[in-house]
Amino acid sequence: MTAARIADPAAHERLYRNLRGRILVGELPPGKALTLRGIAGEYGVSMTPAREAVRRLAAEGALTLSASGRVTTPELSIERIEELAALRALIEPELASRALPRAHFALIDRLSAINNGIAEAVMRHDAVGYIRTNLEFHRTLYLRAQAPAMLAIVETVWLQLGPTMRALYGRVQRNEPPRHHRMIIAALKAGDEPALRLAIRTDVTHGLRHLTADTAPR
Repeated sequence: MTAARIADPAAHERLYRNLRGRILVGELPPGKALTLRGIAGEYGVSMTPAREAVRRLAAEGALTLSASGRVTTPELSIERIEELAALRALIEPELASRALPRAHFALIDRLSAINNGIAEAVMRHDAVGYIRTNLEFHRTLYLRAQAPAMLAIVETVWLQLGPTMRALYGRVQRNEPPRHHRMIIAALKAGDEPALRLAIRTDVTHGLRHLTADTAPR
């Protein structure tokens, strides 16, 4: 292995982006143990980019790094889920509201198409596909807000929730895409900001209520 490969910033960035994406859509379950050697071997890089990627993801809350160096995906407590749900309920309606003046027909058509993709994932019982397209629906709308700082915060929240969302959706039987998405699209078509805020808030809190109910002690 050459020194150039060890110091290759592109290798680090590729590893970080790929691993981050897998955590975001729930490909890795909560509490999954990872090793730097295993990550480096899987991605064909040296230990240095693996270590740097883990440090960045730990700083974002996507991985837990213990004092002993043990690396795992997060296992969220009910209190932590409720905190993250509160953040989503505060920030996402604001992003949607800021996006509304730029919600032209092309965007609404795109959101409808993505929602059809969610329905297809439901039919396939594809939990990871469901999460991926659901996040795509929200991100596509929020990008029109032109508020990158707020969107970055929301994406960090999504990242922390990814493994737990996958654990939930893998067990919950779903027969249709989120019904609140239809309410979001209808509010966008009508230019109705209060209805849009309500639909977004209801959508993000409804799913997370399932999470807290599912993780509550029996």
